[in-house]
Amino acid sequence: MLPIEIYQSLRNVPIAAPALIAEIGRYTPNGNYKSPAAKLSALEKQGDIIRLKRGLYVLNCTAYGYPPSAPICAQHIYGPSYLSMQWALSYYGLIPEKTYVYTAVTTKRTRLFDTPLGRFSYHQVASDYYPIGIAMQTIDNWRCLVASPEKALADAILMDMYVPYNSRKALAAYLEEDLRMDMDALMRMDTSILQACAQCGRKQQTLTNLIHLINHDRL
Repeated sequence: MLPIEIYQSLRNVPIAAPALIAEIGRYTPNGNYKSPAAKLSALEKQGDIIRLKRGLYVLNCTAYGYPPSAPICAQHIYGPSYLSMQWALSYYGLIPEKTYVYTAVTTKRTRLFDTPLGRFSYHQVASDYYPIGIAMQTIDNWRCLVASPEKALADAILMDMYVPYNSRKALAAYLEEDLRMDMDALMRMDTSILQACAQCGRKQQTLTNLIHLINHDRL
């Protein structure tokens, strides 16, 4: 096990391999390793660190009350990115299912990462669409970017090729039966965020129908 000072210093924030080796060297005798890669490999096999991807690790601080946080790791594994879609909808309690894939949005190309902490799925969007309706949330005592409920729903619609686009009735059925959305919460959504998403062009008709659906049911 690594010295406790390292766990207290780094906790559960992901760290690049060179910085991790340097931090280990501060607290251990003879910290200048001939093969840093071999040292990291040994620590990984012992369960002291977890490899998230090549060159990126997180400490296994579970014994000290700082278990690795997958939501915090999400933005470090691939970025810029924010958590969204089904993960965020579940986080807000808008859908009943607990999600086991950390769904995120990025301006970079679509990628998928399988890690010991779970699967991280990143979906590409245009740079003008990306910043709409996202904010910092405190999760596991750290701050990370998460879509608002409205943006999370817009993202989910954007990425699903089977969403009805020409019928409000069919869209309502999709939301209630396929996504299993909390329809009462849907009616409280801020349509200005959905409008800003629609103005970026992708699935404009579907998002416009969603706005009309919300506004109609408010009457």
